[in-house]
Amino acid sequence: MRHGNKINHLGRTTAHRKSMLSNMGTSLILHKRIKTTLAKAKELRVYIEPIINRGKEDTTHNRRMVFSELQSKEAVQELFTNISGKIAERNGGYTRILKIGGNRVGDNAETCYIELVDYNENMLKTAKAGGAKKRSRRGSGKTEKKAVEPETKAQDAAEGTSEEQA
Repeated sequence: MRHGNKINHLGRTTAHRKSMLSNMGTSLILHKRIKTTLAKAKELRVYIEPIINRGKEDTTHNRRMVFSELQSKEAVQELFTNISGKIAERNGGYTRILKIGGNRVGDNAETCYIELVDYNENMLKTAKAGGAKKRSRRGSGKTEKKAVEPETKAQDAAEGTSEEQA
């Protein structure tokens, strides 16, 4: 039975897994987007979200705690200077996993990109262009369809392309 065994060990020892996640977290912070397997990306998300959350408040204690996890001065500097400004108003969900669709050639592992949400310029442009759609309850679309239908039938009849002639 696997009661309480929620962590994916990724086929590695504890020391190897911790060091791998630390390196991947550093790469994610420095490069904003990395390509990896889906299993590693899901584990990295669980590992890096609390670290990024500490970046919101720039204190000596938080810097030391982040450094103890990442072991990289450059990554700590990047997190507390650049990234913290963009995530200040966000309440969580700092990363996004995008499945690529293809599998890795050597072992057929499913690959994906994991990226910081506020740094994907393409998705930010589409989100601003699309705007927030107004959510409606069920059934409100029925009244709109009834209102539109008679107008279209009247236009079709005027053009001579009604359904009876076709």
